[in-house]
Amino acid sequence: MASALEDPVLIRSFRGHRAAVTGVAFNADAAGLATSSLDGLLMVWKLKAQSRAYRFVGHEEAVSSVQFSPDGQLLASASRDRTVRLWVPCIHGESSVLKGHTAAVGCVSFSHDGHFLVSASNDKSIKVWSVRSQRLAFSLFQHTHWVRCAKFSPDGRLIASCSEDKSVRIWDTRNKTCIDNFLDYGGFTNYVDFNPSGTCIACAGSNHTVKLWDMRMKKLLQHYKVHTAGVNCVAFHPSGNYLITASTDGTMKILDVLEGRLIYTVHGHKGPVLCVAFSKGGEKFASGGADAKVFLWKTNFDSFDYKEVLKHHLRRTQPEEPPHLLDVYPRAPHLHDGRVEALQVNPAFDVTNTQTLEPPVIEIRASSSFSAQDDVSSEDLQCPPSDLAASSKRESEDESKSTVQDVDKQTDISPSLGKALEHIVEQLDILTLTVSILEQRLTLTEDKLKECLENQQKILLQGREEE
Repeated sequence: MASALEDPVLIRSFRGHRAAVTGVAFNADAAGLATSSLDGLLMVWKLKAQSRAYRFVGHEEAVSSVQFSPDGQLLASASRDRTVRLWVPCIHGESSVLKGHTAAVGCVSFSHDGHFLVSASNDKSIKVWSVRSQRLAFSLFQHTHWVRCAKFSPDGRLIASCSEDKSVRIWDTRNKTCIDNFLDYGGFTNYVDFNPSGTCIACAGSNHTVKLWDMRMKKLLQHYKVHTAGVNCVAFHPSGNYLITASTDGTMKILDVLEGRLIYTVHGHKGPVLCVAFSKGGEKFASGGADAKVFLWKTNFDSFDYKEVLKHHLRRTQPEEPPHLLDVYPRAPHLHDGRVEALQVNPAFDVTNTQTLEPPVIEIRASSSFSAQDDVSSEDLQCPPSDLAASSKRESEDESKSTVQDVDKQTDISPSLGKALEHIVEQLDILTLTVSILEQRLTLTEDKLKECLENQQKILLQGREEE
């Protein structure tokens, strides 16, 4: 019988959001955790004991996604208010607003070098932004329904996106075209992500399935049906050996993708689990749910020799014979159903938690500053140097809503000035919408022109052959 030490263990729970948690993301050194929620707030939790938590206010509606930049110096968020925000995760709350989408933004993700940001929206488009200039680099249009998720490949050359049009598309970022299209008529994909080597993608399906597609052979590798409800999120372990899933059925599943089987079923959230993420080193993972809770887990199983872990699990569960894979990437898809008995991990919540369940929360408004009387330790949440400083100062002058949290520090704005600012913002929104529509039409025109040129070339070739 193997030691229970290799099983995932709950380290800590965080309570601070007032609605469902939609996104979780570790910073570069795994010392901090950012979360987003339907309550319209972002929170940054310092993982050391007795540290404060920070609540960032800026979005006007629910926040649907959050991610740290690879160096941890920026935080990106996407919201139903049609904007993407770039934050300097410090006590000053500096942020920059990226406007361009004409509907709710559901997902935001950095490229692995941190130079670009990709966002997916209900306006059926994918947009790529330059982080340095904070401007739109280009847009991608071919999905015919809401785009749920978009992610860069590890080398930044590709983008994978999934939509409610039941397709998963692969885009070439150099020529800005769709180069592959995986269709799944059984349901649409909620979430998509590349494995660490960039050789395959995992798709979380609304039809309760998880599918792995090979990027080189353009075919289905593995097909897991281990959940009893829709799968909302997937995350690869940095080793590439494991995949964790989050489902509306209230569980997380840890899949061994090398052996092609389920090894753990993790319980804890009451209600749907909406998001999950591994730390950069893979030693921790975090989950967020519709119960407004965030759980921090210790991975454990990745610290053991991989073959030993497999041997222990075979002794403990006596599962059916795993598929005989020729290598890491099997040549034919394998369907995995719920017959394999996974180990159940169900933490005891009545055990005394030695760390603070509800840390003191400091609320930070976008582009606001805090005085010494707020008693914020620079060690808790330091401000890294950033190019956002200048833009956030401009934003603080232009946006009437970016005010200091404390009432006694609020700056009075005359009604006439406030109305004028609101009118300017409305006009800017209209201009943004117009530019977006023109950009979309220009893209469609370019596609048609390209098609006409290709047809003309074919006709000329046929004419020459006939001659």
